[in-house]
Amino acid sequence: MAHRWLIAGAMLLASACGASAQSWPSKPLRIIVPVTAGSATDVAARVIAEHLSTQLGQTVVVENRTGAGGTTGMGYVAKQVEPDGYTILVHSAAFAIQPATFPNLGYDAGKDFSGVTLVGHAPLVMIASPAKYKTLKQLVDAAKAKPNSVNYSSVGYGAAAHLAAERLRLAAGFEAQQIPFRGAPEAVNEVLGQRVDFFFSPTLAAVPLIRDGKLSALAVSGSKRALSLPEVPTTIEAGYPNSDYNFWIGMWVPVKTPRHVVDKLYQETRKILDIPSLQEKLTALGSEPARMTPAEFDKFFQDDIALNHELVKAAGIKPNP
Repeated sequence: MAHRWLIAGAMLLASACGASAQSWPSKPLRIIVPVTAGSATDVAARVIAEHLSTQLGQTVVVENRTGAGGTTGMGYVAKQVEPDGYTILVHSAAFAIQPATFPNLGYDAGKDFSGVTLVGHAPLVMIASPAKYKTLKQLVDAAKAKPNSVNYSSVGYGAAAHLAAERLRLAAGFEAQQIPFRGAPEAVNEVLGQRVDFFFSPTLAAVPLIRDGKLSALAVSGSKRALSLPEVPTTIEAGYPNSDYNFWIGMWVPVKTPRHVVDKLYQETRKILDIPSLQEKLTALGSEPARMTPAEFDKFFQDDIALNHELVKAAGIKPNP
C-alpha cells in the first residue's frame, strides 16, 4: 500500500511540474537593463523583447535601471525579485568585470544568477586620428620610443574600453595614460580632435567615421574580426599575442529560477537569434548574434570573471571602494 502511495505521489509531482512548465509565462515579463537606453545592450534587449512577446503571447517590458556602474540594476535582480522567470537581466561583459572592480557589491555575480544564453558579441574597434596613426604598429612603436607620451579614452574607470586598452598595453609592452569620459560620443570626439591618441569604441559609434576617413581603425579587440569591419585585423593578427578582449551581451535570471523556465527561455531566445533578418539588424546595430546553451554560458561567464580578475591585478587597477 505504501508503495502505491509513493508511486501516486511521484505521478502527482510530475504532473504538477508539467503543468507549471506549460503555464509559464502566465503574466507579463520584464527585462532589466542596467545601462542607459540606446546602448548596444539596450538595443539588443529591446529587439529580443519584441520577439519574445510575440512568441510567448505576453507583454515583455524593457526597464532601464541604471546607477552605480550598472550594479543598481543587477543588485535589484539578484536580491529584490522573485526567482520565477518573470524578471530577466540583459547585460554585457561589464557584468564579468565588476566582481574584480567592485569588491563590495552585496551580491555575487557568479553565484546569484543563472545564465540563459550568450546573446551576441559587440566588438570594440581601436580608433585613432589618421593624422596621427594609420596602423597599430605605428602607435605601439611611438609609445615605446617616447614612454608615457600616449593616452587613451575610456568610458569610465574599470569599463570594458579601459580593460581592452590595458590588455593590449600589457601584451604589447608600452605605457599609456587613461582619460575617462562619460560616454562613447565624448571619447570618440576627443580622438577626432587629436587630444587623445586612441579609444576602443563600440563599432556602432565608430563605423560611419571610419568609412568617411575621419578615423583610422587600427584593430578590433576581440578574438575574431568584426562583421561590420571585415578588413580590420584583430589585435592578435596585428602582431600582439594575448591581447584580445571580447565584449559581449548576455541574458540571466536569478539563480533559484526553476530549471524548466530557464530552458524554455533559452529555447525561445534561441529561436529569435536564428532569424536571419534579426541577425542582420543586430549586426548593423553593433551586436553580432551568438548562441550558447545555459550550461555553456555559465562556464563562459565564470571564465570571463576569472580573466578579468587576472587582468585587473596585472594592470594595477585599483578596485572601487
